[in-house]
Amino acid sequence: MIEFNIGGTSISQSNKPFIIAEMSGNHNQSLERALAIVDAAADAGATALKLQTYTADTITLDAAGEDFIIKDESSFWYGKSLHGLYRQAYTPWEWHQPIMDRAKNQGMACFSSPFDEDSVDFLEELNMPAYKIASFENNHLPLIKKVAATGKPMIISTGMATISELYEAVSMARESGCESLALLKCTSSYPASPENSNILTIPHMRELFGCEVGLSDHTMGIGAAIAAVANGASIIEKHFTLSRVDGGVDSTFSMEPNEFVSLVVEAKRAWESLGRISYGVVGSEEKSKFFKRSLYIAENMEAGDQFTVNNLRVVRPGMGLPPKFYEQFLGRRVAVNVQKGTPVTWDLV
Repeated sequence: MIEFNIGGTSISQSNKPFIIAEMSGNHNQSLERALAIVDAAADAGATALKLQTYTADTITLDAAGEDFIIKDESSFWYGKSLHGLYRQAYTPWEWHQPIMDRAKNQGMACFSSPFDEDSVDFLEELNMPAYKIASFENNHLPLIKKVAATGKPMIISTGMATISELYEAVSMARESGCESLALLKCTSSYPASPENSNILTIPHMRELFGCEVGLSDHTMGIGAAIAAVANGASIIEKHFTLSRVDGGVDSTFSMEPNEFVSLVVEAKRAWESLGRISYGVVGSEEKSKFFKRSLYIAENMEAGDQFTVNNLRVVRPGMGLPPKFYEQFLGRRVAVNVQKGTPVTWDLV
C-alpha cells in the first residue's frame, strides 16, 4: 500500500481516519452560508472539506425530453429536470477561492470533484491538492485520464461500478500518472440503507486493487462509517449541512454539526480500538489481575493437615496459584502452619 497525503495529512491505516465533509449544494446559493459551512465543518473536526465543480451546462443538456427528467418517485429530486437540479446545486466557480482560503485558515484541506475536463483546468489554477471522482463519473475515463495527468492524489467513488469497470478506471488512473489513489465504497442512493452498504467490500477492494480504501457514506447516522473503519477504511466522506430543516438539494441525507462531531470522535475510537492481534495482559489490565481467581487457604491449617474442599478455595484475588492446580492439592498435606487468607504457593505442600 502506498501511503499518501492531502494537505499535509497522511492517509493510511496507520493514521486516524481522514474525514471529509462534502458541502455539495448545501450552500443554497449563498456564499455566506458556504463559508459558515466551512467554519462548522472545521469546528466539528473534519479533516477536509470537499466541493463539486461543474455548471449545469457542463454536466447535462438544457433539453425538454423525458430523458432529462428525474422519474424515480422515491427520489428527493422527483420531477426535476437534470439541468434545473444542477443549476440549483452548483457551486459558483468564483466562490472556490474564498472557500479554499477559509478552509486553509481553519486548518482543513479543501479539494473538489470536477465533472468535466474544463473544471480540471480551472481547479489546477487554484492549485487543488487532490481530486475526487464522483460515482456517477467513474466511467468517465477521459476525465480520469485528465485528473491523473495532474499528478495529484485521486479518490474515486465506486458507486454502481462493476469490478471490470473499476479495473478500467484504476488502470486508466495509474497508466496516466496517478501514483496516489484511493477507492471509496459507495452506494449511490440518497439516502442509502445500511442493508445496501455492503461494507465487507472495503477490505476486498484493498486487496484487489492495492490502494487505500474508504467509504462515501449516504446512510443516515454513523453506524455504517464506524463499520467501515473497523473493516479497514482510511477515508470517510459524509455530506454536511448546517441544518437539515434549512433545505437544499442534499440536506435530507446530510449530517448536522453535532452529528459530525460524533462521527469524528467515534471513527477515531474505532480506529484506535483495532490495535494489533493481542492475547494476554495488556499494560492497562495489569491492575485488573487482582480480580482474577486463584487458590487461597480458606481455614486456618496446621502443618500436616490435608487440603480439602473446605480449606482450599478458588476465589478472588488472583495472587495465588491458578485454579487449574486445585485438584492437584486436594488430599495432599500442608507443610507449615498457615492462616486463612493465605495465597497458595507450591512451597505450602
